[in-house]
Amino acid sequence: MAELKETLSGNIVDFSGERNEEFMENVALCDEELLEQFLESGALDESLVPGLIRERKLYPCFFGSALKMQGVSEFLDGLKTYVESPEYGEELGVRVFKIARDDQGNRLTHVKVTGGVLRGRMELTGADGSWQEKIHQIRVYSGSRYETVSEAPAGMVCALTGLTETFPGEGLGIETVKNKPVLEPVLNYRIQLPEGVDAAAVLPKFRLLEEEEPELHLAWNEQLQEIEAQVMGEVQVEILQQRIKERFDLDVSFGTGNIVYKETIANAVEGVGHFEPLRHYAEVHLWMEPGEPGSGVQAKSVCSEDWLDRNWQRLILTHVMEKEHRGVLTGAPLTDVKITLIAGRAHLKHTEGGDFRQAVYRAVRQGLMQAESVLLEPFYEFTLEVPETAVGRAMTDLEQMGAVFELKQDVSMKSLSSMNQNASMNSLSSMNPKGSLLCGQGPVSTMQNYARELAAYTRGEGRLVCVPAGYRPCHNADEVIAQIGYEPERDLENTADSVFCAHGAGFTVNWREAPGYMHIQTGAGKKPDEDSDLSDAEETPSGGSADEEFIDIEEIDEILMRTSHANRKPEPISHKGISGKKARSLTAKPVGLAKPRKGGYSSGRERYLLVDGYNIIFSWPELNELAKTGIDAARGRLMDILCNYQGLKKCHLILVFDAYRVQKHPTEVIQYHNITVVYTKEAETADQYIEKFAQEKGKDYHVTVATSDGLEQIIIRGAGCRLMSARDLESDVKRAAEEAREYMSDSTGGGY
Repeated sequence: MAELKETLSGNIVDFSGERNEEFMENVALCDEELLEQFLESGALDESLVPGLIRERKLYPCFFGSALKMQGVSEFLDGLKTYVESPEYGEELGVRVFKIARDDQGNRLTHVKVTGGVLRGRMELTGADGSWQEKIHQIRVYSGSRYETVSEAPAGMVCALTGLTETFPGEGLGIETVKNKPVLEPVLNYRIQLPEGVDAAAVLPKFRLLEEEEPELHLAWNEQLQEIEAQVMGEVQVEILQQRIKERFDLDVSFGTGNIVYKETIANAVEGVGHFEPLRHYAEVHLWMEPGEPGSGVQAKSVCSEDWLDRNWQRLILTHVMEKEHRGVLTGAPLTDVKITLIAGRAHLKHTEGGDFRQAVYRAVRQGLMQAESVLLEPFYEFTLEVPETAVGRAMTDLEQMGAVFELKQDVSMKSLSSMNQNASMNSLSSMNPKGSLLCGQGPVSTMQNYARELAAYTRGEGRLVCVPAGYRPCHNADEVIAQIGYEPERDLENTADSVFCAHGAGFTVNWREAPGYMHIQTGAGKKPDEDSDLSDAEETPSGGSADEEFIDIEEIDEILMRTSHANRKPEPISHKGISGKKARSLTAKPVGLAKPRKGGYSSGRERYLLVDGYNIIFSWPELNELAKTGIDAARGRLMDILCNYQGLKKCHLILVFDAYRVQKHPTEVIQYHNITVVYTKEAETADQYIEKFAQEKGKDYHVTVATSDGLEQIIIRGAGCRLMSARDLESDVKRAAEEAREYMSDSTGGGY
């Protein structure tokens, strides 16, 4: 008892003896309130003892021998008397603690029911909602035997069949907290299979072991066609080797263990990705910043739903988390990074789910290529006991290994236990309390084999206990990076380049130049706000860089010729008659609004000008600046400008604004002075309204559309209508206003 108190805790009390005054005094010493009660009355209320045990203020100890049946009944009586049964609620709660398989290969999910009643054929849903499956059987095991029951009440431990997505530590129902494994693999071993055994064929079998052992991680090396196992150390390797032999009758060996490195970033950057081959479209902007050590990869969104629908945002966050992203220093997994979605863009017709996957992967990679990356390596928290004569050698070794430590001489085991409450430290109870202790932290890469060296130079008297202490910056990063020799730009499976579309085909843009081609400019360099609505973001025209205003009409004609006439045989062009006029009209280029092309439209037809309102607002610098203070002000200013413009051009001017996000909103058409303003109905964008108008009216009237949306331009041009970019419309508005001023000045003798 004295050794237990010195090694573990002074609150250990012998419960196997009589309940005399000495026993009550030892119990009372564990709690101040209980001690005052005992000193005042000289008695002890034993009903308070279970509460002390539950709060870990008191640790009961029973002595006996199971072999000789001594003390067994007293121990069982003590369990019944001093252990409180938990109170279970009515709602269903299930905690998964083990995955196994029976002799027939059926997958068993061992659980404890922590609330409600679990019934056969009941349907369970994963804590994150990612799966939904039915229970086939509820089994209650006793050794290798089991019986099938129809239901399992709260408190029962049982095994479930029929579930394929569960994992140890998962909570179902009200048990939503997921317990992650305490130990994390720090060493990587190559599994060497017997000759003639296909690695790809046995990988699914080894995955069964990974399911059952949360501490085991298996990775498939696609380039080398090899299986790699990430484990804690040599002992786990030996156990894994034995289990593979027993389960699959394979004699495998393991190569030399390598350290499992990770990478993070030291500064905040904006990563951008664009994926736009022909008939596909997605753009993603991610803000990446360092996270807390050990936090892994975290993802959230501050993107306004006015810019990108919620379903697309959820899909983007899913793609961020679904992949183990690779760093750019050594290709090691990325960790301790906060990733925030700040902007994105989809196309109503051409965007598919896979497009955003490509854009997300490229955005993350592009951000990593810009950021200041940091190589991380696993560390141990160690406690080293050595004889007095070996202290100098031990300190020298630790300094050479890059460890940080503190020397504590003649420290008793009780003090050692109080320094580190980790359960692994309790194994030090067998140490000699005399001697010198060195406590600190050091890299796994240098300390993984030190126990053997320690045993050799201390002749078995030295003791080393190591506990994983997470990941920290690598002590010899330059050496490791040079040894691995990873070249990020040659890793085509994790490319940082973006894909854009021009001339009817996709082309690749290097990650360094990609930001200039993006269709959204978010103001990189500023940390996104939780309530940010991207009011300062600017949308640039689709189809090129921010300096380009629209796709050239000749390019659009070429695209239409390739898509519409690709399967037609070339026909000879007649030099006379209508066929010659049609052939020549295909290459005619319209100039301005007031100059119809020759051979195209009759000058007597009515002329319509359709303006994509928000596209123009975000394209004109004056209106875009005004929109930052209020979109209503920018909209009103544009309407006033176009009223003056219509008076000079004498055309039917229709200004179209999106209102498709307003629930149950009908198409609203209002007359604002001399122009028509249209607010689209629910689920109809301005692009759709303009395209429909162009298709219906394009053959009978002069229809010109003012927009810088490259995809919309192709459709409008295909309908036989004219195009004006936002820049051309702005120039024409200014030119018309200047001509009006000159005319008024001449007519009034310079008095205007």
